[in-house]
Amino acid sequence: MVVQVDKTGFFSVFAHNHRIDAPITSGSVELGEHASVELTIATRDLRVLDPEVPADTRAEIQQTMLGPKVLDAPRYPEIRFISARVASTGPQTWRISGQLTLHGQTHPVVLDVSEDGGVYHGSAEILQSDFGITPIRIAGGTVKVKDAVRIRFDVRLKSSTQENEPQVSRIP
Repeated sequence: MVVQVDKTGFFSVFAHNHRIDAPITSGSVELGEHASVELTIATRDLRVLDPEVPADTRAEIQQTMLGPKVLDAPRYPEIRFISARVASTGPQTWRISGQLTLHGQTHPVVLDVSEDGGVYHGSAEILQSDFGITPIRIAGGTVKVKDAVRIRFDVRLKSSTQENEPQVSRIP
């Protein structure tokens, strides 16, 4: 999964948007009449990609993201999504409603998903503030992270017979 965190504010032209890699730790998908999806991400495994920033700046962003001001990874080690309803919206497309647990809070989220060649593509948008996270502000608030965060994913299902492998994996 890739999480996009954008900037805003008067001096935001001097800051950068962030791309976060969020690898799926485990998951399961049931296809058919009783379709369901469950995914887990280890918070500590999230990685700031931001190739346009120097490595030391990227490390600072990483530390802030995993630290107490944002995700507080030691206190909230997992991010989970559990579907409540999977509804077909057309050929090879679905709307998946479920519960996202992030930063110790659980709220409803809707995913729009399509399948192409065995790869499931999807997206959702969440507000950090809905999960008790205050978007980071710097330079006296003239640069800040937007409250809205975009999540995109490309997932290829694996057979449940493959031992020691999660049933869902991310596509590089």
